[in-house]
Amino acid sequence: MTLHFDTLFINANLATMNPQIVAPYGTITDAALGVKDGRIAWLGRRADIPNYEAGKIYDCENAWLTPGLVDCHTHLVFGGNRASEFELRLQGASYAKIAKSGGGIVSTVNATRKTSKDDLYRQAELRVCAMGKKGVTTIEIKSGYGLDIETEIKMLEVAQMLAAKNNMRIQKTFLGAHALPLEYKDRPDAYIDLVCHEILPEIARRKLADAVDGFCENIAFSVAQIRRVFEAAKKHGLAIKLHAEQLSNQGGAKLAAEFGALSADHLEYIDEAGVMAMAKAGTIAVLLPGAFYYLKETQKPPIDLFEKHGVPMALATDFNPGSSPISSPRLIMNMACTLFGLTPEQALTAITLNGARALGLDGETGSLAAGKSADIAIWKIQHPAELCYWVGDDDCHARVYQGKFMKNMDSKDG
Repeated sequence: MTLHFDTLFINANLATMNPQIVAPYGTITDAALGVKDGRIAWLGRRADIPNYEAGKIYDCENAWLTPGLVDCHTHLVFGGNRASEFELRLQGASYAKIAKSGGGIVSTVNATRKTSKDDLYRQAELRVCAMGKKGVTTIEIKSGYGLDIETEIKMLEVAQMLAAKNNMRIQKTFLGAHALPLEYKDRPDAYIDLVCHEILPEIARRKLADAVDGFCENIAFSVAQIRRVFEAAKKHGLAIKLHAEQLSNQGGAKLAAEFGALSADHLEYIDEAGVMAMAKAGTIAVLLPGAFYYLKETQKPPIDLFEKHGVPMALATDFNPGSSPISSPRLIMNMACTLFGLTPEQALTAITLNGARALGLDGETGSLAAGKSADIAIWKIQHPAELCYWVGDDDCHARVYQGKFMKNMDSKDG
C-alpha cells in the first residue's frame, strides 16, 4: 500500500500534545508527518513511514513541530486604547474604582461605537496577523464593546470578516453582558432584557456567534442576571462561556457548570465547591495570567484544586485594551509558569489541546494526530520547554494552517 501526501515533513521532532502518546509533550523524535487535503494523514518515527508519494517534502532540519497555538479568550476587536487608565492604576487607582467612575470597559465602548467597521477591521487584522507570526492558528474573538445591537453586530461582523480573509480559525463569542452601558445606568435588569430579547436573537438569526459569554462580577452582572442570558443562549443553541471569579467569588463558576459551559475564565477567587462543579460538568478552567499581572493582582487561581479535581487548565492572552494588552501567547506561557507555577509541559498543553477544548474544537485541532486539521507551528528550538523559557523572541519559524504554509521553508519535489 502506498500513502499519498500533499506534503511530507521530515527530520522533525514532534511535540504532539496527544495524551495517548505516553511521553513528555507527547514527543516523537526523528519523526515525519504527512498531510493530505489539509489534514494530518500520518505521523510517527521517520524509520516507520510506509511507502509513500509526496507532492512536496519539507526538511525541518531537526526543528520542533507543535500544534498551532490556540488563543481561546481574546477581545481583539475594539476602538481606541486605555493608556491613560494604565497611568491611573500606576498612581494607585484600582480596576474596580476606574470602572465605577466611567472608565474601564465603558470607555472602550464609547470608542468602539465611534469607530467604523472598516477601521475596526484594519486594526484587528494587524493584531490577528501579529498573532499568526507567533504560531497561533485558532483565535476566539469576543464582542462586548458595543453594548447596543448595532455595535455588537458590527464587532461580530468584523470577526467574521477576519475569518474569511485570513488564514486563521476564528471562533466568535457574543459578550453582550460585559458591562452596563451608560444609557442603562441603574437599570441592569432592563439591559439584560435587551440582551436576551433583542440583541442575542438577532445575532443568532444572523449566525454571527458560536458561543455566548458574560461577566459575572460585583462590578458587572449578578448570577441571576447571567442565568437569564444563559437560558436565552441555550434557547438559540449557542455554547456557553463565562468570565467568573476574577475579582470576587460570586458563584459564577457553579452557574457555568450548571449550564454545561465550555469554560469558566479567570477564576482567581473560585472556591473548592466551584472547582468540583466544573470537574463534574467537564468545564475547562481558562487562566489569564496577563490580566493578573497587568492589574497587579495578588490572589492566584487555585492550581492545586484544579489538579486535585482533574479540571483541565487552558491559557489565553485575554488580549484587550484595558486589563491585558498582550498579544504574545508565549509571554502568557512564561507568566503561567513563573506566576502560577505551571510546568512548561502544562503551559504548552494549556495553549494547544486544552485551549481547543475550551472552544469545543479538540476534535479538530489542538494536538498533532491523524485525522485532525494540519494546524502546525514550527520552531527552531532544541526542546519544547524553550517556548516558555525565552521571553521577547516570539516568532515561530513557520506556521501551517489546514495544510497551507504561511511562510516558506526549503523544499524539494517528492
